[in-house]
Amino acid sequence: MKIYQKELKGTGTPSTSFTVDNVNKEYKRLSELGVKFRIKPKEMAPFLNTCGNRIQLVQML
Repeated sequence: MKIYQKELKGTGTPSTSFTVDNVNKEYKRLSELGVKFRIKPKEMAPFLNTCGNRIQLVQML
């Protein structure tokens, strides 16, 4: 698993994605709770969890 995680991090590929109805609303809510996002949201909002795993929120259009 460590090799898989290392390779994903090396390519910048999120390892987990969550579909949300409104990515901007979730970005604001989670930011207020202390989540540090890598970029401002568009259709997706990637961030690292407390273990360093890449996570992203995705809004389906």
